[in-house]
Amino acid sequence: MVNTLKTNWTNWHHIFHQSILNSENFMPNDIKLLISVSGGQDSMALMTLLNDIKEQHNWSLNVWHGNHNWHNESEEFAKELQNYCFQKKIIFFQDSAGEIDISTEEKARKWRYQKLYEKASEISPKNKNPNKLYIVTGHTCTDNTETFLLNLARGSNFGGLGGIPKKRLLNKDYFLVRPFMIFSRNDTGAICKKLNIPFWIDPTNSDTQLKRNLIRHKVIRELEGIYPGCSHRINNLTEKMKNYSQERAELCELAIKSCLYDDEISRATLNDLCEQTRATLLHTLLSKKCNKQISSKNISDLSKQIFKKNSGEKCFSNGVKVIWNENFIRFTF
Repeated sequence: MVNTLKTNWTNWHHIFHQSILNSENFMPNDIKLLISVSGGQDSMALMTLLNDIKEQHNWSLNVWHGNHNWHNESEEFAKELQNYCFQKKIIFFQDSAGEIDISTEEKARKWRYQKLYEKASEISPKNKNPNKLYIVTGHTCTDNTETFLLNLARGSNFGGLGGIPKKRLLNKDYFLVRPFMIFSRNDTGAICKKLNIPFWIDPTNSDTQLKRNLIRHKVIRELEGIYPGCSHRINNLTEKMKNYSQERAELCELAIKSCLYDDEISRATLNDLCEQTRATLLHTLLSKKCNKQISSKNISDLSKQIFKKNSGEKCFSNGVKVIWNENFIRFTF
């Protein structure tokens, strides 16, 4: 290890660093990192490990903190985190929600990502080279397990069961990466203890009126008691589901090409397929045209009508219309 690491390099550093090295093009060298840090154990452990290995990748670290003002100590937490970053010589930014309505988990999440995007645009303007800045969050496999269980309970499709993506584009401009998905919340607690990393406990995280907190403190805790390590195994399942969804999407494109005749779909070829496959192909075709999610019931009804009736039409959002006759199916908008 390089000299700066030889005194504090741990097995946690090794696991984390190898994960990044083994993931091709996941986090390239010579870029700026904008790390979202709440001050909790996950993001503090993330910031510390990234800071410890930054010289090996020529990364420049920036920390952003979003103050939700959800409890009386939030301002004090933000000041202490700012001082800690100052001691570590890490550039620190923060935004405060103030009077903005972030009364729900979803509103708070949207606010955070919007502010991260705005800060990324200030640090590395998108019209110059957005690939030179990556936004980093401290999501763990425990967060992914929570998302999987919530989506499963809601009746999500395969795409939703794929969980939280490890890498995606934020507003089509900046890559957002989640390198801590290899660790559980128990792991990040152990990292903080091993490396004497301070962290701040947000009292709102124990509010089980919030659905995610209820899953975290009641459901996952019970599951981990029955099947220790289940968060990691569920996380692995979401990866398989994600891969399955990708494979399915690519096979759909191949199947659609086999049904195409001069930009129209052969009704006979489509109707030779089983009901579920027909519905999947129709959903893929409509998703390219409609800006709103189409329910599985509407897709299923369309598939059955095309199968049973020699002619007809059905309208969807964005002015998209599906028209068919005995031989062909057309999509107009």
